[in-house]
Amino acid sequence: MLSGLGAAAAGLGFGLSLIVAIGAQNAFVLRQGLRREHVLAVVAICAVSDAALILLGISGIGTVAALAPWLITAVRWGGVAFLVVYGVLALRRAARPGRLGPAEGAAPAGAAAAVAACLAMTWLNPHVYLDTMVLTGSVGNGYGEQRWWFGGGAVLGSLVWFTALGYGARFLGPVFRSPRAWRVLDLVIACTMFAIAASLAMEA
Repeated sequence: MLSGLGAAAAGLGFGLSLIVAIGAQNAFVLRQGLRREHVLAVVAICAVSDAALILLGISGIGTVAALAPWLITAVRWGGVAFLVVYGVLALRRAARPGRLGPAEGAAPAGAAAAVAACLAMTWLNPHVYLDTMVLTGSVGNGYGEQRWWFGGGAVLGSLVWFTALGYGARFLGPVFRSPRAWRVLDLVIACTMFAIAASLAMEA
């Protein structure tokens, strides 16, 4: 049991070290949290998607993905296209002060649109597959019989992070009562999307 808990703790730390970074998915969750729109659905999609990919990696599917580079390439270019489009939309929001403002003053996005964007942000990012299925799967399998404990720890790390990011964002509400703050956030999101798209394109 102690060795299992040790593997779980290692998985938790490893998972957090990969996920706690400025990226397209985290920026999206942060913005939804600030606007308090469909936070539960967004957090659930991110956490469940990560859990599925991590467990697939622990089961050995990550090796198959590593042997099919064409699949990663296809996902990469799909991700580039999506990130560029989302970055342009963020620039448009930043350029139109009338559309900015705190959640209670802005027109809410539909649940279907938020879910679709979250799914695309998650599943069209090749780094998600590399971090969860390939990297986490490879490290986790190094724990032998305790690999499922490691995977469970990594899944817990993902759940904790997305929950904290989505629901903790509301404490920044007073800061984002100014349209200027929303403009800055959307500019940061746009720059993040474009930077990640460029890095993905250069990796091709």
